[in-house]
Amino acid sequence: MAEKMATREAYGNALAEFGEKYDFVVLDADLAAATKTGVFKKAFPSRFFDCGIAEGNMRGVAAGIAATGKTVFASSVAMFAAGRAYEQVRNMIGYPHLNVKIGATHAGITVGEDGATHQCNEDIALMRTIPGMVVLNPADATEARACVEAALKHVGPVYLRFGRLAVPVLFDKTDFKFEIGKGSVLHEGTDVTIIATGLMTSIAVEANEMLKQEGISARIVNMASIKPIDKELILESAHKTGVIVTCEEHNIIGGLGSAVSEVVCESSLPVPVVKLGVNDTYGKSGKATELISVFGLDAQSVVNKVKQALELKK
Repeated sequence: MAEKMATREAYGNALAEFGEKYDFVVLDADLAAATKTGVFKKAFPSRFFDCGIAEGNMRGVAAGIAATGKTVFASSVAMFAAGRAYEQVRNMIGYPHLNVKIGATHAGITVGEDGATHQCNEDIALMRTIPGMVVLNPADATEARACVEAALKHVGPVYLRFGRLAVPVLFDKTDFKFEIGKGSVLHEGTDVTIIATGLMTSIAVEANEMLKQEGISARIVNMASIKPIDKELILESAHKTGVIVTCEEHNIIGGLGSAVSEVVCESSLPVPVVKLGVNDTYGKSGKATELISVFGLDAQSVVNKVKQALELKK
């Protein structure tokens, strides 16, 4: 059985690991145990600041520190990081293009029992609209670590989306490479392209095994970089398979599916793009693994969506 780890765990570990190599500070909103920034706090207590339950104010603190030339990670759960503090992120961090990295954990419906108020399925859409904001949504622990280092090297604001649920580790840390603005092909195929992000990448890989049993050849693409997005890879996939299915643990409006559709519609070879995600609805309280099925994000739902997409190709 594949090793599993939540991407929020990998986030905390990465901050502590890179604390030796890079000069940055970490802020949190009284959630260090949940966001896992407590790992960094233990290793570098003088570079960690708890701003209390005041996310908007924390963004102002982050902006002030960044304005002095420092790199800052400001962490909270996604609902508060992207939702509650949106205005401060837009005006205090995005507008002056400051070197603040927003570590947003507990994204999507897999927050589970915390329910609809805390299940943020709109954060990618919100952050995509901020000019100059990079949006990253890693698929596993290895990619989460790589995204943290990429954010450290990038000059400007970055939104990093992490999950609460432990997910399979897909990539080998020793040879894994990540680049902002680039996706990667996990499996080649000729009938359909499945472009997935976040925890949906491992589910797409699982669905691919089911599709093989039915004689359907799927190209599986992992797209952690939502903004900027890999236009070249998307168009190459559109040309190669003639139809695309996008998979995301996010509202089907404004996220990965919208980003891919924009690329395809503006090209000279438009193809059908079918979006699988949270179908413009609020979440609900329940076990994370059960909610994945309830909201139609499980492997069988991916298979069904692929068959629907193939009908449009005919």
